[in-house]
Amino acid sequence: MTIRVRQVAAACALGAALTACGAPSAPHASRPAPSAPSAAVSRPPTLAPGPAGLTPVFKNGPRVGGKTVALTFDADMTADEGPRAAKGEHFDNPQLISTLRTLKVPATVFMTGRWADEYPAEARAIGRDPQFEIANHSYSHYAFTGDCYGLPTVAPDRMKADVERAYTAFKKAGVPNAMPYFRFPGGCYDRQALKTLSAVGVTAVQWDVVSGDAFATDSDAVAQQVLDGVKPGSVVVMHCTRSAAPATERAVRMVVPELRKKGYRFVKVSELIGATGRHR
Repeated sequence: MTIRVRQVAAACALGAALTACGAPSAPHASRPAPSAPSAAVSRPPTLAPGPAGLTPVFKNGPRVGGKTVALTFDADMTADEGPRAAKGEHFDNPQLISTLRTLKVPATVFMTGRWADEYPAEARAIGRDPQFEIANHSYSHYAFTGDCYGLPTVAPDRMKADVERAYTAFKKAGVPNAMPYFRFPGGCYDRQALKTLSAVGVTAVQWDVVSGDAFATDSDAVAQQVLDGVKPGSVVVMHCTRSAAPATERAVRMVVPELRKKGYRFVKVSELIGATGRHR
């Protein structure tokens, strides 16, 4: 997968391109949830719409009120990578998920719909585990802007359908309650993309710490980059794709105990978004 950040006013490239893998009081009425939660389940926190009703963008949680950090993992597989999977390439990373469970680290997995189609049992297991939450990373993993580091692009009139198709794929795989959070492929977005997705009712989730695990083979370097970047409220972007991020699982085993020694508590993105409103 390509992980690149292009904010509306600034850009931040990750180095290598991966081609594989807040006011919570005002949630959107049209929150996309293919399998609607029961009345007993509270709705996940979301941010209020941005100016002119644009899709809100979340980058990090409060810097005060406690040392929390959210590890997020992009489960990437683009719409055209089926033949590569058929030939044996692994776009999943069950060992990473197992390690997170062993270490008791909550995490948010931003999953493409194509990944859920390829690995339905894994998607279902992650989605039904209360330690994790699944969020939307599009169906196709095609870019939502015209210039996103070589990724194919989604036409503006297909963006909404691409996001909704991912939620449909999650439901088909047996994921009970996918979250109303969306991560743009490549991290690339512009005003038009934010306007187009406003009808879907998602909160766009970016990050403030780049792990550098894309195609990395040096787990020590990945771990150090994370440790150097984390601050209270940070959102760390990593990957759970064996073929394109082989160093991630070992890096996590180094990062988790070190951050705990520093007093950090691991949380899901939903907790950070929920805390954002309380510290305004």
